[in-house]
Amino acid sequence: MRRLIGRMVERWRSFYRRSSIQMILSLSFTAVAVTGMIFLGLSLFLRFSVSTNHQLAESSERVMAQVNLHLDSYLRSMMRMSDTAYYRVIKRIDLETDTIDTELNLLYEGNRDMLVSIAVFSQKGELVSVAPLSTLKNSISPQWQEWFLSAQGKIENLHFSTPHVQNLFEDPDYRYRWVVSLSRQVELTRGGRTESGVLLVDMNFGGIEQICKDVELSPSGGYLYLIDGNGEIIYHPRQQLIYSDLLEENNLHAAQYPDGSHEELFQGRQRQVIVRTVGYTGWKLVGVVPLDGMLDDYDQLFLFALFVVLFSVFLLAFINLRLSEGISVPIKALDRSVKELEAGSTEVDFNVSGPYEIEHLGRSIDSLVSTMHHLMDDIIEQEQQKRRSELDVLHSQINPHFLYNTLDSVIWMTENGRTDESVRMVTSLARLFRISLSKGKMIIPVADELEHARHYLTIQQMRYKNRFTARISAEDGVPALYTIKLVVQPILENAIYHGMAYADGEGEILIHAFLENGDLVIEVADNGPGMPKELADRLLDQEYSPPGSKGSGIGLRNVHQRIRLTFGEPYGVTIQSEPDNGTVVRIRVPALKTPDAGTGKGEAR
Repeated sequence: MRRLIGRMVERWRSFYRRSSIQMILSLSFTAVAVTGMIFLGLSLFLRFSVSTNHQLAESSERVMAQVNLHLDSYLRSMMRMSDTAYYRVIKRIDLETDTIDTELNLLYEGNRDMLVSIAVFSQKGELVSVAPLSTLKNSISPQWQEWFLSAQGKIENLHFSTPHVQNLFEDPDYRYRWVVSLSRQVELTRGGRTESGVLLVDMNFGGIEQICKDVELSPSGGYLYLIDGNGEIIYHPRQQLIYSDLLEENNLHAAQYPDGSHEELFQGRQRQVIVRTVGYTGWKLVGVVPLDGMLDDYDQLFLFALFVVLFSVFLLAFINLRLSEGISVPIKALDRSVKELEAGSTEVDFNVSGPYEIEHLGRSIDSLVSTMHHLMDDIIEQEQQKRRSELDVLHSQINPHFLYNTLDSVIWMTENGRTDESVRMVTSLARLFRISLSKGKMIIPVADELEHARHYLTIQQMRYKNRFTARISAEDGVPALYTIKLVVQPILENAIYHGMAYADGEGEILIHAFLENGDLVIEVADNGPGMPKELADRLLDQEYSPPGSKGSGIGLRNVHQRIRLTFGEPYGVTIQSEPDNGTVVRIRVPALKTPDAGTGKGEAR
């Protein structure tokens, strides 16, 4: 479980790192809004369901109360007829001298829509009087009828029977109707003496049926039925199917329910049952509302709510996308501007429109970049000044060094009586310094640099007469290019002092200028004794001084440093040498076509 949670968290982090700020804002806003909507929707749906169930129960109970009121009124009217027949007719007449037929007929005629018959029986079950006039069937023994026995057992009470077919009396048309019998014990007066009897009032079952049928308990359907205290069905809209065992009803369980609303599961169907007791009878009026129809309504409501939620989610996602776009677009613009700045662009606009904080951030970054550019310009200017100072120092190191060596040669020649040669040497020295000065310019034509090398060789050949020969050559077009001045002379100086001093007429120095891969290369090669590769590799080290040799190698390192300071890392001096195989020194600089092309480090070509 922990691994699963860990993988889910890692996937979320990976998605979070890959997603844009607009996507994160949109998803976050939408998720929060949808969660709130779902929670609110479920709360309202549950509240609506509970409220609907409550209202349905209340509505059904109101309908049941109304039906109960009508049924109670109907039964009370029958009870009043029974009281009228007993107290106003039977108790006032002595059956020894008079009959009650006329009064019972009048009572029957006044209520014939509700009544089927009114009959009085003696204690032995003999017919005393009946309305309308009819003959008791010979096969019937009233004293053993359930209504008769109940009346005898409940002297002070009225007894209502369950619906049954009235077949006590002869009917020439054989029309026997369904009735509900109301029976009670009465006192009959006969010859001044009282004896027990039974008053039977048969009310038309159709009146009860009319009250109970076609009652709509709820919009989703429902029905009601009537049972006695034992759960026997008095009325049911599908009574015939129940009697035929084609349909079942939960009437026996309903008889145990107290008055009120109940939920039950019957034959796999959930339904709501409302129970009301009919006064004076012990009957119970049972209303049944199937909840399946309500669930269908809930399904429709749920689908509608789901549609509303989905539409709202779509609308919220669109709105959140637009809102997040208003926040993320300025941030993306700042990000693009920063990337342009990282790519080296100098003209970057950080002024963006959006929320106040983002605009303030853009102005702050713009101010920071402007300050940075000013600082960079100051640093570049300082570096250039530093480079110029360093170049001036290095250049000043060359002139005294070379002047010392040349004057040493002049002194030597003068001491040896070689006046003409010393005059020529001084003349070459003057021309040499004229080129060296170059009116203060650091970048001179390659032709002048090679001319400077030729005058220097003239001076040195006069000093080391017959010890070496020299040849200077250049490819077409190379002399018209430009280079740093005084880069060849220090190399020649090292070649003469360390390679030609002991050549004894067989020394040779070759200077050749050419183009290689777009760069200017001036190669100085000699056939001197050479040196080990380890020594050649260390000669350009600033802090290295060759032991036991004449000179400190300052000229070679000086040239290398000046080229690096002016043109950058790719350029400078390289040395190739082996013992007894001579030395080749290569000077690599950019091929400058104008004297102004080399004013910055690495800006040649």
